[in-house]
Amino acid sequence: MEDLILDFYDQQAPIPMDSKTQKLIILYVFEQMSIPLAEATVLDICTSDNSWLTYMDCKQFLSELIETNLIYKVPKSECLNITQDGISCLSLFFTRVPIHIREDIKEYAKNNRLRYKRRQSYFCDYSKNADGSYTVIMKINNDSSTLMEMKLVVANRQVAKYIYKSWVDKASKIYEQIHDTLID
Repeated sequence: MEDLILDFYDQQAPIPMDSKTQKLIILYVFEQMSIPLAEATVLDICTSDNSWLTYMDCKQFLSELIETNLIYKVPKSECLNITQDGISCLSLFFTRVPIHIREDIKEYAKNNRLRYKRRQSYFCDYSKNADGSYTVIMKINNDSSTLMEMKLVVANRQVAKYIYKSWVDKASKIYEQIHDTLID
């Protein structure tokens, strides 16, 4: 039984690789996702959703890639993206990333790109007010600016949570309705 447990954990642990290969994995994720990504998103993709890197290594390598201008912080955003130098570096050395990891990254990007783009484009949060009501803040962002921001005061946490959970699915339709109503 103990061997089965150890085998399970061995399968979940990232494959040991040198730091250069691990940085190339991060660059490859950006290249395959083809969208700016929040740091937390990159950490999730590389560590908890997939076991390509450890959390601490990924965090450190993101900082180093920013310092070396292979990744940059998108202005007026919390997102990061690959630079032209990062693309050039990746094109020269992408074969150092094991082929099975490259295939995993390609497949993951294909299946999840739209979900991450929507999650980053449609922001929602809520907070409790002094009178016991809740303020829900909803935003629609593009890569560099906020297209729409709306604050809604609701009576209780249950309603705030419902709006929070449904915002991503309804944001584009709400934006379209508001836009069309104001333009007509």
